[in-house]
Amino acid sequence: MTDAKTGAAAAGVAPGRPARPAGYWERIDRIVGQAPPLSDAQRAKLRTIFHQATITKEAA
Repeated sequence: MTDAKTGAAAAGVAPGRPARPAGYWERIDRIVGQAPPLSDAQRAKLRTIFHQATITKEAA
């Protein structure tokens, strides 16, 4: 027998959150596909931000 939490997690739904409407991920893919590509400067900035977060967590 499957309880509500296990069933929701197996379906890809986080506990306590409503299920996503049909076509959700297709819409996300369409929006992302329309966005212009990142420049090298933007990629470098994002890399720096994410690596700083890791270093900060390790230091704490």
